[in-house]
Amino acid sequence: MLKVLILGSAAGGGSPQWNCNSSVSKKVRDGLPGTSPRTQSSIAVTSNDEDWVLFNASPDLGSQILNNKQMHPKRDLRHSPIKGVVLTNGDVDHVAGLLSLRERQNLSVYAHKRVHSVLKENSIFNVLNPDYVDRRNLEMNKKFEVKSKEGKDLNIEIEAFEVPGKIALWLEDESKGKNFGTEEGDTIGLKIFSSQNNKSFFYIPACADMTTDLAERIKDSDVVLFDGTLWENDEMATSKVGEKTGQRMGHMNNSGKNGSIQAFKDLGVKRKIFIHINTTNPILLEDSKERKIVEENGWEVSYDGMEIEI
Repeated sequence: MLKVLILGSAAGGGSPQWNCNSSVSKKVRDGLPGTSPRTQSSIAVTSNDEDWVLFNASPDLGSQILNNKQMHPKRDLRHSPIKGVVLTNGDVDHVAGLLSLRERQNLSVYAHKRVHSVLKENSIFNVLNPDYVDRRNLEMNKKFEVKSKEGKDLNIEIEAFEVPGKIALWLEDESKGKNFGTEEGDTIGLKIFSSQNNKSFFYIPACADMTTDLAERIKDSDVVLFDGTLWENDEMATSKVGEKTGQRMGHMNNSGKNGSIQAFKDLGVKRKIFIHINTTNPILLEDSKERKIVEENGWEVSYDGMEIEI
């Protein structure tokens, strides 16, 4: 059996974002009924209740470890149940937490070679001492076993695949045209398996489009954790807190004919869960009409501390 712990369920900046005073953010900040704060997107997975693998390393990782006893040191003066990290892209909200894992602790870090090259070029990530941290390439469309730094099987297998997306915001190059230098491998999705019973789920926290290939992959699956960033493509503008659309940022919106709710309608996914939810998204409010629509369509909204058994 796989156990999934949602360490962080929000998009970049968390909910409420530190400098956002949109109507949704304000309600969350004021602690109104039906709201709860959320940290930035990351999950942890185990097959044995002892060894855990992080999928994305949020800037909020320190507080996430503190708030979840499963992540606490259990033995010796230096110990962590976190044995590895798998990255789905190079976004700040998915890689900055690596800097919190620098204290001479054995780890294996898996990422697409494109993301590894970004980490290598940014010297601040040299704090991850190579004597303790292995950087391992994720091969696309190939199922393989995740192992600890010491080579221990963790009974977790993954298959990585490219999904439509965009280069990380901090790496954009306007001189390279409308895709800002985006290349294959800048955004990936993951199918995560238990090697003990072959149960699996999908983790896709960023996705710009439901392609035919992606739809076929996830069809009839048991659980999908999917990009829930924005309710509407122009939500940032209508909330008067920004100008970028969801598509400009590399995300599908939840609603509308081209949104994820519609895209999943005929896929037969048994459990659909939104993750990576922006601070402006009204599905964060339990009493909103948007949350009602989400739930009527068989979706769940993830929250920090949520536990899922596969």
